[in-house]
Amino acid sequence: MRTDTIFYQLFQTFPSLLFELLGQSPDTAQIYEFSSREIKELAFRFDGVFLPKAPTAQTIYFAEVQFQPKTDFYWRLFTEVFLYLGQYKPIHDWCAVAIFASQNLAPEIPMQYRGLLMSQQVKFVYLDELATAVDTSLSLAVTQLVIAPEKSTVEKTRQLLQRTQQEPDAAFRQKALELIERILVYKLTHLSRQEIEAMFELSDLKRSKVYQEAKEEGKLEGKLEGKLEGKLEGKLEGKLEGKLETIPSLLKLGLSVEQIAEALQLEVEKVRQVAQKER
Repeated sequence: MRTDTIFYQLFQTFPSLLFELLGQSPDTAQIYEFSSREIKELAFRFDGVFLPKAPTAQTIYFAEVQFQPKTDFYWRLFTEVFLYLGQYKPIHDWCAVAIFASQNLAPEIPMQYRGLLMSQQVKFVYLDELATAVDTSLSLAVTQLVIAPEKSTVEKTRQLLQRTQQEPDAAFRQKALELIERILVYKLTHLSRQEIEAMFELSDLKRSKVYQEAKEEGKLEGKLEGKLEGKLEGKLEGKLEGKLETIPSLLKLGLSVEQIAEALQLEVEKVRQVAQKER
């Protein structure tokens, strides 16, 4: 499941989600602006950056989500953080939030970064601990759907849809509905979008007067029916191009093809192809 796309949209739809995961008040999100910032040097991109937009906010939050084992997770995370700090030179303090699907996916933090743990500039969130939580906000409930096993996905989705329909803001209901549908498309890969719509009566909800009015009034920040997904895919393609453009410079620094492939998270053969063109 493409968690980078899902969590980008989760943070965009529910800016309060990060602060709820950290045990802070959801209202904290009101003094922050969510964005996804790219680090130009190696075309790194955070899953989410929360930038202070009010004098009372003193900390920049860097959110990174991991659903697969990755031994170099912290090496890359801290590299991205310090490249960002060097590139943008913010006046605020910072905090890195490492969000794992479960605690067993979290690798050991390298001893070289032990000082960051002492400074409490790194926070940890394990989403599987949300699975049994009850009486949660809508944003946390949608996040529970992301990590829910497939056997419980259907029931959780029906409960979420009922809850979503009770939201007083029509535009917000529309955004939440689209997000739920997108999660289902990624999770239930054996079903088509049409089958998913039929299973949960999403087509009927989309034809409702309230939904159509919210759509026509342009209250949504993103576009409907895959527009946001296409935009993010374009960003990911640009990210790949940025990595490929970096390879010649790294070759000149004396790095091997294998070292470059590991650093940029590319296939060795792809790096080798670029290296051959540079000869």
